[in-house]
Amino acid sequence: MQASAIRRGSMPIITALIGIAWATLFVWQQSPYGRYLDHGQWTESGLAASICGAMPAGNLVVPALLYAAGWVLMSAAMMLPTSLPLFRLFDRLAGKRPDRAALIALLIIGYLLAWTGFGIAAHLLDAALHATISAWLLLNGWAVGAAVLAIAGLFQFSRLKYHCLDRCRTPFSFIVEHWHGAAPRFAAFRLGLDHGIFCVGCCWAIMLLMFVVGAGSFGWMLLLGVAMALEKNVTWGRRLIQPLGIGLLASSGIVVAENTWRWLL
Repeated sequence: MQASAIRRGSMPIITALIGIAWATLFVWQQSPYGRYLDHGQWTESGLAASICGAMPAGNLVVPALLYAAGWVLMSAAMMLPTSLPLFRLFDRLAGKRPDRAALIALLIIGYLLAWTGFGIAAHLLDAALHATISAWLLLNGWAVGAAVLAIAGLFQFSRLKYHCLDRCRTPFSFIVEHWHGAAPRFAAFRLGLDHGIFCVGCCWAIMLLMFVVGAGSFGWMLLLGVAMALEKNVTWGRRLIQPLGIGLLASSGIVVAENTWRWLL
């Protein structure tokens, strides 16, 4: 049985993890608590609102916990598939090590931790905006959406985008550079964290769009996930960067034009 497990490797487990993340998000969205996937409705009603009122600093702690759970699931569903080449290479490198499963787990934990850190930062910024200009946002939420689309579009043309993407597109070189030292478990965790940071560096602006379309929007999750996977993993992926940027900028312009026209009328 052990030899059979070695031949199979860890990729079926990682694939199952991705599938579980998608399935959990789907079930969550269809449940009575599906509104908690929308970051603007965590504490308005229901169980979360009751817990918020019953515990100290509940209005901060409960939304943060719900958000973290949803964001980790979304990151696992959307971003783990974009880094499968890294996981596959590392799985082969671990070979017949008895601690291979632990190393793979630490690699994934480090990777998701980088995305969790970005998600928390984005959540704090979003919460600050709602706390300071909530009345304006109710009437002009489209402006935030247009701004995020424009930011994502402009970032597609930045040097940082290309630099981080190039690191993500060379998983073998990345592993050779980072997989060393006398503490393999820490090295595996650090490898996942460092690769996750570069992944955030090249994809953060696109992931920021999930704040516009909503974390439960499966169609957008799939579309954006495929776009990021193509950019990172196919030979012609770099050719998609600028057309995608132009499309995002055009979408921002359309949103501005439509709402300006309505205002003029």
